Formats: sequence, structure tokens, C-alpha cells
Amino acid sequence: MEPIVFAGRDPRTGKSHALHKRVEQLCTRAIRWAELKRKTKEEKRLAITVFSFPPDKGNVGTAAYLNVFSSIYSVLSDLKKDGYNVEGLPDTPEALIEEVIHDKEAQFNSPNLNVAYRMNVREYQSLTSYASLLEENWGKPPGHLNSDGENLLVYGKQYGNVFIGVQPTFGYEGDPMRLLFSKSASPHHGFAAYYTFVEKIFQADAVLHFGTHGSLEFMPGKQVGMSDACFPDSLIGNIPNIYYYAANNPSEATVAKRRSYANTISYLTPPAENAGLYKGLKQLSELISSYQSLKDTGRGPQIVSSIVSTAKQCNLDKDVPLPEEGEELPPKERDLVVGKVYAKIMEIESRLLPCGLHVIGEPPSAIEAVATLVNIAALDRPEDGITSLPGILAATVGRDIEDVYRGSDKGILADVELLRQITEASRGAITAFVEKTTNSKGQVVNVANNLSKILGFGLSEPWVQYLSATKFVRADREKMRVLFGFLGECLRLVVQDNELASGRGYWETTEENLDRLRELYSEVEDKIEGIDR
Repeated sequence: MEPIVFAGRDPRTGKSHALHKRVEQLCTRAIRWAELKRKTKEEKRLAITVFSFPPDKGNVGTAAYLNVFSSIYSVLSDLKKDGYNVEGLPDTPEALIEEVIHDKEAQFNSPNLNVAYRMNVREYQSLTSYASLLEENWGKPPGHLNSDGENLLVYGKQYGNVFIGVQPTFGYEGDPMRLLFSKSASPHHGFAAYYTFVEKIFQADAVLHFGTHGSLEFMPGKQVGMSDACFPDSLIGNIPNIYYYAANNPSEATVAKRRSYANTISYLTPPAENAGLYKGLKQLSELISSYQSLKDTGRGPQIVSSIVSTAKQCNLDKDVPLPEEGEELPPKERDLVVGKVYAKIMEIESRLLPCGLHVIGEPPSAIEAVATLVNIAALDRPEDGITSLPGILAATVGRDIEDVYRGSDKGILADVELLRQITEASRGAITAFVEKTTNSKGQVVNVANNLSKILGFGLSEPWVQYLSATKFVRADREKMRVLFGFLGECLRLVVQDNELASGRGYWETTEENLDRLRELYSEVEDKIEGIDR
């Protein structure tokens, strides 16, 4: 779980040599993890770390795709129910924000941030073994970051045995990536003081870095195989490191694993929803609908002129070749122009945007689940015998969906309109399915039970009922049953609560295993002594 190099091979002799400090680090960290089982829940001390990046932008307590303080509140409420000491936890996430940072728009080093601890210089130097190494870049402590001029300041708030702290900034705010590429760079004194406080003063049994992402794993040092001269290793010390990381960013999660020994727990990114249309684009869509119904009444040229004018106002002429306003066009060319504009605004309308921010431990709403499943259902999976929903619906009217896509891309008006109908019917059928799995709050629950009740009942299947009022009433029911069975499994995985550790068997061990770890530690020390002799 933690990639710690504890020995190296002599290239001349081939003999392996133990790295004493790294063996000690490896054993100590293993014991610290195991001790999480030995301690009672009420005894365990947890340091939750939130971030502020980029700094000075009102971003304290933010993370990628995550509602940080609502998620922290959800986690702490779960821990409290499970027997952990979270004394004084406020009644709402908003109150939690107020107590920790006092201002939703707080900037780092803002006077609004709550100061949890003032560390004097003597205490900092005595507890931080590598403090002198930072002086080349930052001078003598306390410095000007996380400091009042006399003390180093740790921002945050303590609730029983839980501390919520604000991780200090990089320090090189004009060029934060300098830390990654400069061999002489280092974290500043305030950054070091924060992790010294967490390990030595608050005495955390574990640290929970909350969201994607902080600065610890990007501090100077080797990319792999940390040594005791690498700052991520020095900063995290012997604290077990748990890290909530966005599921869509495994590459940087790997950096956190190998450089800061993080045990990552993936959190869901919010479901994607279609962007929709607004203002001029919405007006353009209405004009196209008018053209389709009135093009053979003699008003076609006038409506096309309005479509061209509105499209130019929306800057679509940069993406779609348009004729001059007022230019007379034969009927086929008018259809082609309208079809290309129609295809473009459908492309814009269908672009995916995240639906708000995710809250850890909170299942998605029905609307959010629909947005996710519509995108899943749009793909063929021949290896599983699954046909896409657009493909099933296109076959109902004697078309191949790939031909429809190609025709729509070319601006063929009939194909653009058919694709719109297929897209609308797909969303409607999936919405009907998801609504059968929701509770009174609109949240998706009991997917497996509800799915077993739905499947295999012919006309009563919700997607069949919805499609019965459309031109796709004869869609292949067996193919849809296979597809919706797969979508039901996807839905179950989407709403399954895999983000909160309660009841998942984390850190389970026995006193016998702890004793064995201590014995192994002693044996390793003896072997090191033997090598030294």
C-alpha cells in the first residue's frame, strides 16, 4: 500500500544493503496503521485537511467537483453515529463553514480564518527536525506566511477528537509549479508547522486529506522511492494518510499514493447533464421548428432568412457555412442550410456539463441518475450482447443509427430531426425507468429490489409504457430488457455508498497481529545490527 524503499543492491557485489531509517519508517507506519484497530473509536484522533488552491481567490475549502464542507459534515455525522468523539459538531454544514473559516469567500491568510493554534519558534524548531533545511529559501522562522510575526499560525477548528485544518498554500503563489521543478525549493515554515502540529501536538492517529487536491504530494523530492530527504516524506511523518480523491483523476491520485503514502478513497464526480439552449440559440431552435412546419406554405424563404440572421448573431457562421442574408435559395439548399444549423445547435445542446457538486455519502437524485444513464445507454456493447438505446429506436423505423448520425452531421434535415426524436425518446424511456426506483425525496434507492419487480412484465415495463406514445412503439422489447437490466446494474453501482468507511471493514486486525508486527519490527532491527557488524 505504501511504496517505501527499504534496501538497495550494491552494483559491484550484488549484495543487498538495508537502509536503516527507511526500515524504521516502514515498520513504524505499519504499526501506526495497525493501531487504528486497537484503539477504541472514542479514542481515535482524526485530522481532516482542507485546501486553498489557487490561493487568494476565495477558494479555502474547495476541491474538484466536491462540496467540501457538506461532505465533511456528512462524514462527521456518520462518524458520530458510529461512536467517534465529534463533540461540538454544529447542526448544519453552513454553521460548520462559519466556525472554521467564518466566510464562504475567505482567502488564505484572511483574518477571518479561525486560528486553532499559535506555535512559537522554539517549539517549532524543537519538534520539526528538518526546520533548518527550509531557511535557505524562507529565512529564519516564523517568516511571513502563516505567521503573526512572532508565532506560526495553524488555521482550523477542533471538535472533540477531530481537527479540521486548512492546509497552508504552496508559498510560491506567482509560480506554484516551481516547487515541482526546482531542486532547491522547499515548503515554507508555515507549511511544515501545520504537519508538525497535526502529528506532534494534536497527535492525530490519521489524517484525512479532503478532495482533489492539496499540495503535500507535490512538494520537492524524488518522484518515486521517497527518502528521508524528500519533503513529502518528512511532512507526513508517521501519520496514516487517507485521501478522498476524485474518481476521474487516477493519474494524480497515483502521485498522492507514491509520494505521500496516501490510501485513496475515490469519490464520485457529479453526473453530467446536457447543457441545453438559452437566449439566441433557443430562439434559433424555435425558428427551425417553424420552418419544418411552414416550409411548404410559401414562408420558407422568409424563415430561412431569419434563421441565417439569428445564426450569425450567435456566431454560428464560424462553425457553419451560411449564405448571405436575403440570398434566394432553392428548396433543397434551404433544407441543407437549416439542417446544418440544426445539427450544430443540437451538438451545443447535448454538450455535457457537471450537475453541481458531489456530496460524499449522498446518492444522486433521479434527475442526476437519468443524465448518467442516458450517456451510458448511447453506446453499443457487443461483447455483452447489448445494443444501444438509440440503435434500438432507429431500427424501429427501419434506419441504422450510424447512418442517422452521418446524415445529421451532413446537415440532412430529416436525419437531424430523427436524431432529435431518438434522443428525446431515449431520455424519456430512461426517466420512466429511474422514477420507479426513487423515494419521496427524489433520491434513487433499492435499485436491485425495484429492478427485479420491473423486468419481465411486458407492457408494464416503464420504458415500454413511455414508448407506446411515440413513433418507436414497436421497439424490440427483448433487446430493451437486456439493456435496461444492464442500466439497472450501472444505477446500483452509481448510488451504492462506497465512500464512507463505516461498516466496510477498514483497519480490521487482531491483537495477535499487532504483537506479530512488533516482533517483526524487533527482528528487522536485529538484522540491521547484524549487517552493521
